[in-house]
Amino acid sequence: MNKNAIEELKTVDENKRLENIKKAVEKGVLIPCTHGVIIGDNAEISAGALVLEGSIILGNSTVGENSVIGPNSLLYNMKVGRDTHLNAFQGCEAEIMDGCDIGPFVHVRPNSVIKNSVHLGNFVEVKNSTVDEHTSVSHLTYVGDSDVGKYVNFGCGCVTVNYTGKAKFRTTVKDHCFIGCNTNLVAPVTVGEYGYTAAGSTITEDVPDNALAIARARQVNKINWVLKKKPYKGME
Repeated sequence: MNKNAIEELKTVDENKRLENIKKAVEKGVLIPCTHGVIIGDNAEISAGALVLEGSIILGNSTVGENSVIGPNSLLYNMKVGRDTHLNAFQGCEAEIMDGCDIGPFVHVRPNSVIKNSVHLGNFVEVKNSTVDEHTSVSHLTYVGDSDVGKYVNFGCGCVTVNYTGKAKFRTTVKDHCFIGCNTNLVAPVTVGEYGYTAAGSTITEDVPDNALAIARARQVNKINWVLKKKPYKGME
């Protein structure tokens, strides 16, 4: 949790917590169960938004109409648009625009912008990156120091490899790309429009528009290798 968020929480006792919840409800915010809900003094939640139990909204966070926060979400200095759902989410000093479907178990870190109608699924982390409209990053993926275009699809287990141990570099993924499962994009690198990467590839060179990049060893099958090496556990 952000240190400033922790400091703000130290100032919230039970009376203040209930007072801020009451103010939000009177404005038209829907809070069907107040268990674990904390709303900071400077947070602005629009009428019609739904805040579910275990959700904490702090700092100068704003939440648009008809958005759903929670359950179990933490926002600090976040700007959240309309009709967006954040489920089991943590975000700090970033923006999520309208119509997004985020979570569960997503972390959006500072200086990130998630544009309209983006899907970020379970166990996705975004840091210092822009993800453009209608892009899907469904599961188990890290997008760091990157500029991702529209209508991009990331398969499971992808990583933007942004750090050498000394310096960080950016990755660019242009519109309509398809990033295959278990792809490593080693920055600095660009995947051109409609570019594809084959599953299991480690991409170290730019991918031209409309190209398929394959960067993996060719499969070799060792026939009867197991029979020669047995017995293993469970084998006679």
